[in-house]
Amino acid sequence: MRRVRLLLVLWGLGSFAGPALAGPDPLDLARRIDQRVGATLKANKVAAAPRADDAEFLRRVYLDVTGRIPPASEVYEFLADADPDKRRKVIDKLLASNGYVNNFAATWRVALVPPSSNQQAAFLANQVDAWLREKLREDVPYDVLARDLITLPIGAAPAGQPVRQQSFNARAFYQANEFRPENLASSVSRVFLGVKMECAQCHNHPFAHWTREQFWQQAAFFARIQPQEQNGMVFNGTERDQGSDIAIPGKDRKVSTHFLDGDAVAVPAGDNPRDVFAKWLTAKDNPFFARATANRMWTHFFGTGLVDPVDEMFDDNYPPSHPELLDEMGKAFVESGFDLKFLVRAICNSETYQRTSASTAPGQDDPTLFAKMNLKGMTAEQLFDSLCQATGFRDGQRNVVGQQIVIAGQGTPRAEFLAKFGNAVGKKTETETTILQALAMMNGRFMADVTSVERSRTLAAVVEAPYLSTKERLQTLFVTVLGREMRAEEEAKLMAYVENGGPAKDPNKALADVFWVLLNSSEFSLNH
Repeated sequence: MRRVRLLLVLWGLGSFAGPALAGPDPLDLARRIDQRVGATLKANKVAAAPRADDAEFLRRVYLDVTGRIPPASEVYEFLADADPDKRRKVIDKLLASNGYVNNFAATWRVALVPPSSNQQAAFLANQVDAWLREKLREDVPYDVLARDLITLPIGAAPAGQPVRQQSFNARAFYQANEFRPENLASSVSRVFLGVKMECAQCHNHPFAHWTREQFWQQAAFFARIQPQEQNGMVFNGTERDQGSDIAIPGKDRKVSTHFLDGDAVAVPAGDNPRDVFAKWLTAKDNPFFARATANRMWTHFFGTGLVDPVDEMFDDNYPPSHPELLDEMGKAFVESGFDLKFLVRAICNSETYQRTSASTAPGQDDPTLFAKMNLKGMTAEQLFDSLCQATGFRDGQRNVVGQQIVIAGQGTPRAEFLAKFGNAVGKKTETETTILQALAMMNGRFMADVTSVERSRTLAAVVEAPYLSTKERLQTLFVTVLGREMRAEEEAKLMAYVENGGPAKDPNKALADVFWVLLNSSEFSLNH
């Protein structure tokens, strides 16, 4: 076993910096999460599932925080560690990694610029991704991140001053929304307020919480921004230096700026309405911003929000499952200085998050009770990156270059894989794959390459290591792919299969068969 661990150190992650903790104690919020969820379980007479074992927890937290499965070396190290505080420590370590930055930049980028098959939209999304990575790497508080995006100058830079790359990347958010006030208002409301208002853009819906007039009152904060069109395409925008009202299409009147809580806003002379809106949005007493953010983060880790869907936060048709908990999390988020890592630490250190996904008692399958961990489909990106981690495939089209990630265009293994999974960058895969997805996993060109002895770095290393026994080779594959050791019943079947050489009577090809089966298992493709 020692030799196996030594072999797999080569596949490990780089070193991590230590965490910088400040503000309220996230472990205190973790305890309050467990108290609130526990009280609901007691009221519903549902028993909580037991704690996940170390292997299940480590794989889950790696996927949720860094977007990929843990390397085998980290699995061996974690399983062997007797420190009772090791789970908290690994959470802190992952939060200090580049994996956290890249994964959550992708998460927020998908919220800000939803996936699209349009090549221009994909290019703009990558620019927003770069801007988000810079903000997350610098640990910029979330209220500052939101303000910086909403108040970004739209006009040209002053004479003699170049446009900073960060501002250029953030500007892609405005271009993705075609510099149209109504699009910007919809996107900002959905992401930062947890409110989907676009259904009220054209008419009052009988079941919608928001009116058409409220929608355009929100859009009025962005009314100075005007798109510049060329041949029917919007490539740029300008901003007027005055005005804070907007015409409702088809109506012979205009509306002025109103906050979502109903208060009219008189924008002071010389001020930009977007500055006024951003100040209201990120105020500590805003009833929307902190709770919406806490709910989005909860949804990321549990697959189901305290309010679900995440953009129906204030619709009576979607009441929160744990209203007191949502309020407490929003308040604690404000007290932390709008620190996203504070919420991650609190959630991941809770007993609620660390429960097994296996059902152990009646009633646990209700996803809104959080009696056990809900099964979650990976995003297409998580699945591809986890395949790269497990097989040793070097994705030359997505490399960390300094502090930037270069993502190539069409025709790359990544692009082809994501296209087969619905072209849904950032979208969760379903727990049951489509026929095309299943075929891609079973016999697609990429999978054929990464599961062959000749091309898979992982498989080649396992096969060619002369000092490993058959059991150790199989154990290595299980830890590398599934993040856990073989069970006794698996060992009994697979040892005989490999030693007999499988159908080809070749032990190396039999190992490749086992590798392929593990990668195609639901245990690999789901986060549980």
